[in-house]
This record gives sequence, C-alpha cells and structure tokens, in this order.
Amino acid sequence: MSEPNQYLLLWLEGPMQAWGHDSKFGVRDTLSFPTRSGVMGLLCCARGASGPETEWLEAMAASEMEVRAYARVDKNGQPVMREPALRDFHMVGSGYDDTDPWQNLLIPKTSEGKKAVGGGTKMTYRYYLQDSAFAVALQVTSDQAEVLADALQNPVWTLYLGRKNCVPTELIYQGVFTSAEALWAHAEQLAEQKERVLSYQVVEQETDDGEVLTLNDVPVQFGLNKRYRDRRVTLLEAINEEV
Repeated sequence: MSEPNQYLLLWLEGPMQAWGHDSKFGVRDTLSFPTRSGVMGLLCCARGASGPETEWLEAMAASEMEVRAYARVDKNGQPVMREPALRDFHMVGSGYDDTDPWQNLLIPKTSEGKKAVGGGTKMTYRYYLQDSAFAVALQVTSDQAEVLADALQNPVWTLYLGRKNCVPTELIYQGVFTSAEALWAHAEQLAEQKERVLSYQVVEQETDDGEVLTLNDVPVQFGLNKRYRDRRVTLLEAINEEV
C-alpha cells in the first residue's frame, strides 16, 4: 500500500447535526464537532459497507483527522456565538395497539421479545447542533483517496450528518489534495463564500494551547457488536479570523 500522501476534504454543513458521544438510549447527546466514529460511519454509507468492517477500520485508523468549525459572521464581520444544542423530545412506542400484530412490532420490548418493564412507551431526549459547518481533513493513502472520492460522489446509501434526519445542505466531498496547506486554503475559500470564519479546531495532538479531551470514538468494529477505543484530541479556539 502506498504511503499516506493524500488529503481528503469533507464539508459537513446543515440545519441540524448530531455527533453522538457517550449517549444512552434515553438521552442522545451530541458533541460540538464531528466524531471520528461518525465520519467513518458516513464513509461506510458512501461505500455501501455494512457489518463489522474490522479490516477497513484498522486500515483507516492510521488516517490522521482534523476538524475545523466555521461560524457565521454578523453585519460587523464578527463571529456569531454558537447556538445552544436543540433538544428534541420523543415518545417511542406511544399510542400503538398491542393487540394488532403490525402495531405491536413498533412497541419497544426486551431483548427476549417480552414487554418492557413499566410498559412499552419510552421517553427520549435527542440533542442537535444548529446551523453548523465543519471542514474535516483526512490524511489517507492514494488508494484510499481514490476509492473514497468515488464513493462520496456516487454514494450507495444516503449520506447524513450523524443521524439520519440530519440532511447536508452542501456537497460533502470537496476534493483530494496533495498537501494539508492546499486543503485548508480551499476550505478557507469555501468558508469565505459562505460568509463564515474559523471558530475552533480539533486536532489529534496534545498541546498546551487548548483543552485536551479523551474521546471513546475510534471505531474498531461496527455491526451489531460495536467496539471503540479512546483517542486524545485538543480543542483550539481561534484567536482571530485568519487560518
């Protein structure tokens, strides 16, 4: 396999995004930026890949990933403060007749197929980022870049921003570049066209300049029995509008 020497640019923008991290069934939270597992899942959708995908995930684990968030600007050219996460309340399994065979399939049950404790209706709270835009850079091999570029432009399954109700409003694939500098220059041009400025960066390095986070979002295995491992990232707030 060729050496990592290509940089894949993804642009993730939409009215809502949700990048789950440490979420439980009742509360589906979101990080303020795309997770590595979410980006890998998006690429799997583009490839039409299902199941464990252990070999592909192992190969992609060496791909360095950086995220940059771009905020809208006000009439004075100053960044607009990030909107708080939107909370959506759901009643899952409510209003169905359990004597009807078809409606009964929609009522939550235990893993053995029995009635859930306290009844079938479950309350959930789901959180979403609002009006966000992110540039994601993936350093990949030439072979990976070719396959992923084709998949993103001709996706097998629908692409979404974390959850299936989060529809992108811009083309996700924004090109393959031979250097990180060329990639970020292109991302900056796209942000300027959209009247957005750099808000913060998330890098896979530990530095003293920002907040260091430990995230359990590196997928080792997808499918029914998902497994993840930790990674350390640093969140760097932008000091000015220049990249």
